[in-house]
Amino acid sequence: MSTSPDTDFPEIRDAVRALCAEFPDEYHRKIDAERGYPEAFVDALTKAGWMAALIPQEYGGSGLGMAEASVIMEEINRSGGNSGACHGQMYVMNAVVRSGSEAQKRQYLPKIAAGELRLQSMGVTEPTTGSDTTKLKTMAVKKDGRWVVNGQKVWISRIQHSDLMILLARTTPLDQVTKRSEGLSCFIVDLKQAIGHGLTVRPIPNMVNHETNELFFDNLELPEDALLGPEGKGFKTLLDGLNAERTLIAAECIGDGYWFIDRAAKYAKERVVFGRPIGQNQGVQFPIADAFIELEAANLMRWKACAQIDAHQNAGAAANMAKYLAAKASWEAANACIQTHGGFGFACEYDVERKFRETRLYQVAPISTNMIFSYVAEHVLGLPRSF
Repeated sequence: MSTSPDTDFPEIRDAVRALCAEFPDEYHRKIDAERGYPEAFVDALTKAGWMAALIPQEYGGSGLGMAEASVIMEEINRSGGNSGACHGQMYVMNAVVRSGSEAQKRQYLPKIAAGELRLQSMGVTEPTTGSDTTKLKTMAVKKDGRWVVNGQKVWISRIQHSDLMILLARTTPLDQVTKRSEGLSCFIVDLKQAIGHGLTVRPIPNMVNHETNELFFDNLELPEDALLGPEGKGFKTLLDGLNAERTLIAAECIGDGYWFIDRAAKYAKERVVFGRPIGQNQGVQFPIADAFIELEAANLMRWKACAQIDAHQNAGAAANMAKYLAAKASWEAANACIQTHGGFGFACEYDVERKFRETRLYQVAPISTNMIFSYVAEHVLGLPRSF
């Protein structure tokens, strides 16, 4: 079922689909059952240059925009894969592209583009602050020409499959700043040097095959030039990655949604009960049609967010709304798909239950629905801040 017009990057879609076809449902099903990491799949994406889409050509990347990058993520999920294993490489790296010094760009970006380094992790969330980012407690203090980090993070993904991580920490105590978004700084952490030398990683088993962890910092020392962007302005540096993250995840949800619609429609046409295909019944048709309509509408907001990011405009509202609409549409498509399949929707061999679990994550992460509502209420509608 083709739903995107030919003008929406058909060459990229065809190429990504061809690569994904080399990793069929059986591959992803096996990885999920083993709680493994799709190493071969991610390597293939990297070698083909897709993971370097947002890296400028002068640093070895493709120099593409957010729109093209979103199509890559969409097609991975639409083909039955899970971009959650690798999407961090796209959006985390965007903070380096936009906020890194020239020396940092030349040190890291060519190696990331070539697949020699992976930058897939962003250390922001903490156990006691959650989405209240400006009140995080992890501190980085400058001492003898180095930064010393102490604190704790949680839900930090892909640590075991990354070489580098971007870490957000306070460099000025909250009670010493005029705005609570000030005094935060970003750092590039070499994970191979840090783990076991001030950084302890504790994996968190969870409902989805999504590798995520709790991190403990105990006098972790970082070189002075690990600072990414201006000291005390890390919240702005972080936003360069977060708006990209929400937009790319919206695209992934769009891909998931079309996967669910395609599978539901196909099964509804093939499954015969009481002498007729179940798709002939309006009770089966309508939920699939409803989900498809919602998905098409969400897709439009995805393109708006991409356009604003590519134009270097403030994309906060569009990125948040795109993520909300796409995640909601994908979840409704998932429900319609599993309901259409009935008991077979719970059988692993149909892959519906795997994709069902994967897409459910985005109702919660990387930002919850209620946080998006609060953002829109305050920053778009001008309502009083609620927290």
